Amino acid sequence: MNLYDFDAWYRKRYFRTSSAVITTGLIVSDLFAVMLSFGMGFFAVNTFDLSIINFRSFIEYWPYLPVFIAFFLVFRLYPGISIAPAEELRRFVLSAFLSHGEVILSRYIEDREFGAISAAFVVSFVFSPFILLACRAVMRNLLHKTHLGIIPAVVFGAGDMGRAIADKMLKDDKTGYKPVLFLDDDITTGDSYRDIPIIHDTSTGKQIVDTYRIKMAVVAMPHLSQEDFAKLHNRAVSAFRYNILIPDFSTTSSIWMTVRDFDGILGFATANNLNMPWNLFIKRIFDLSLTTVGLLIILIPLLCISALVKITSKGPVFYKQQRIGKNGKYFKMWKFRSMQVDAAKRLEELLASDPAVRKEWESNQKIKNDPRVTPLGKILRRSSIDELPQLINVLKGDMSLVGPRPIVDNETKKYGDDFQRIFAVKPGITGLWQVSGRSNTDYMERISLDSYYLQSWSTWLDIWILYKTFGVVLQKSGAY
Repeated sequence: MNLYDFDAWYRKRYFRTSSAVITTGLIVSDLFAVMLSFGMGFFAVNTFDLSIINFRSFIEYWPYLPVFIAFFLVFRLYPGISIAPAEELRRFVLSAFLSHGEVILSRYIEDREFGAISAAFVVSFVFSPFILLACRAVMRNLLHKTHLGIIPAVVFGAGDMGRAIADKMLKDDKTGYKPVLFLDDDITTGDSYRDIPIIHDTSTGKQIVDTYRIKMAVVAMPHLSQEDFAKLHNRAVSAFRYNILIPDFSTTSSIWMTVRDFDGILGFATANNLNMPWNLFIKRIFDLSLTTVGLLIILIPLLCISALVKITSKGPVFYKQQRIGKNGKYFKMWKFRSMQVDAAKRLEELLASDPAVRKEWESNQKIKNDPRVTPLGKILRRSSIDELPQLINVLKGDMSLVGPRPIVDNETKKYGDDFQRIFAVKPGITGLWQVSGRSNTDYMERISLDSYYLQSWSTWLDIWILYKTFGVVLQKSGAY
């Protein structure tokens, strides 16, 4: 494709190159979320004593909203494009803490006491980060569907890396960017990819900027020599107001990566956070605290489910399967039994009689519409309730709340050389691959997501994954 053809293609589809609409939309959703969290706080306090506080009076506190937006600006939550989820959560928690603290302090100065209204704002702070994330997700989805939240970007490089980046942009509305053009001098890359034009002339970068006011360039040409990259940058990439360089870090991917300077030589610093004793201690305390509280809350439902499992089918309440845990050590993983007691025998017969089912089993160790599952088991699996007894494994120290999924012996070969690295930590009840597709995710993606988790671990990331897990479970996405 040439520039003349691209002009007609582009002008028919795009008319904005600014992030102003995205910023405005997120501010509106944040204002709504803050007021909603105020309401949740007042409602929670009001439930203890209907006379202690007027639930509807939270509306009177709207003048504090600019304080929240100001702190969100300070923590660079606008325009909110391409922020890693765990980092966005961290910024929301810190900014919400300071904002609510400002409100509570002003109330204390006025009343000279910590009253019911101040308590309501403490509760509001607890709810606010998750309400803010949920409202932003809805707004981003709305902006994406109406094409108002799309910022065009030019991708330098139409090879494997460039196409992978384009795929991510097209799939995830959170990035905020949409690829509108590939620039690549290699004519073997073709004329288009997923209906995105490819122009085989990287020198047209400045002309693209001048004509269409596109501000973002993504350079996905990791195999360029330093000299060739310098030429490309000076000739074309530097014309764009913003540009992102995608390096060839096939084994290193961390949101906490920092830049280091070695007397003019650029270096990227990262660390294996889950190799540090202090971080492991923090993660263990986090696991024990949430698991203990969680078990106390759901104890009665667990007893009821146990009774239902026992009544509806023959066999034990719990199913304990040997799984591979930290450093390749075996442990017994607990689940509510969801299959018939002779499930192993039925599986052998099923795999022997149906090649399609055998292929599906060999691919991800699961079968859709598995005939071995009991009627109650189908409900438990679809809702992921069958996983709840694994909280016992967390208390025992076999598992963590968040981590790589524990596997069985015949899955180890699928991990290859990555097995020892990924399973150097405790496996988790949930993890990145579970909230990114669950059973619909293949092993290569699992390995990639587990690697990202290990290299980017933080308590914020664990909290975000747990938050996302609730949404995935409610949607019943990929569970069977």
